Amino acid sequence: MKAKEDCATTRRRYHSSKSASEENTDPLGYNGALDSVPPLVSSWPNNLSISQIFMILALYLGIGTTSFFLVRDQLDGKKTNGILDVIYFCIVTMTTVGYGDLVPSTTLAKLLACLFVFTGMAVVGILLSRAADYLVEKQEVLLAQAIHLRDKVAPSEILKQVETNKTKYKVVMTMVTMLALVVAGTLVLTVVEKMRIVDAFYCVCATITTLGYGDESFSTQGGRLFAVFWILSSTICLAQFYFYLTELYTERRQRSLVKWVLGRKLTYADIEAADLDNDKVVSVAEFILYKLKEMEKINQNDILVLKECFRNLDVDQSGTLTAADIMSAA
Repeated sequence: MKAKEDCATTRRRYHSSKSASEENTDPLGYNGALDSVPPLVSSWPNNLSISQIFMILALYLGIGTTSFFLVRDQLDGKKTNGILDVIYFCIVTMTTVGYGDLVPSTTLAKLLACLFVFTGMAVVGILLSRAADYLVEKQEVLLAQAIHLRDKVAPSEILKQVETNKTKYKVVMTMVTMLALVVAGTLVLTVVEKMRIVDAFYCVCATITTLGYGDESFSTQGGRLFAVFWILSSTICLAQFYFYLTELYTERRQRSLVKWVLGRKLTYADIEAADLDNDKVVSVAEFILYKLKEMEKINQNDILVLKECFRNLDVDQSGTLTAADIMSAA
């Protein structure tokens, strides 16, 4: 009870003193404590390095290649080279392109294909998208430097701009990469596979969108060697491009919402809604919580969970956390 009275007295003192809000640069009393909070531990697969991701991919393709090489006589279709055809079949299967130029013809081969396609989708969706994200982030600074090549911009300003426009740079980088892959695929299909330019472009579009109609595909040894790397890169790049595009739209919508929330005038209804403890006074913490809810940064369930967590830590039920509470909770 005494703690609650002290808290109310503090609130009144804060609201009655204008100079207090001007002098106190940290009204919540954190005093830079948040700067010392350790970063969250990255969850798998975000904590995997690029080398580890490619090692997993190599292991996965090695197992798939060995398995299908043992049953290579049970694959029907256009064949060029034993090992190359099997690797090509693995890539076409795991990316769900499925041209149909090589198909399993026996029960064993079909069961292997079913197992391989599901695990392959997981590898592509989780591991390789993470690798693509990593590579794009590495190129963001280079893109910003290229944009400001003629401007005298300090490295710190470039890094700040990259952080501010992170998603936009990702969209630009994946779009440029996607265009380069489309051009490369079209040229190889035209030169190596002897397709007409329209048919080559049609095959490229059917491949990177994983439609894989099957009327046009890679049928030569040189074409399939190129396809092993190109199909994997292009399908992942397109998926990442649409992911970043969606992220950019969501980010801009969120910024517009934040701008509207911070710009609109408060009403008496807002004061009542923000007054969580019904003491007719809105503290800094209550105001921030209310605005964060309006910005859709948090919701009521998040607040309730955190309040319950606080109550569990507050062993002496004083309404504050002390070192003694933490020791008792431990």
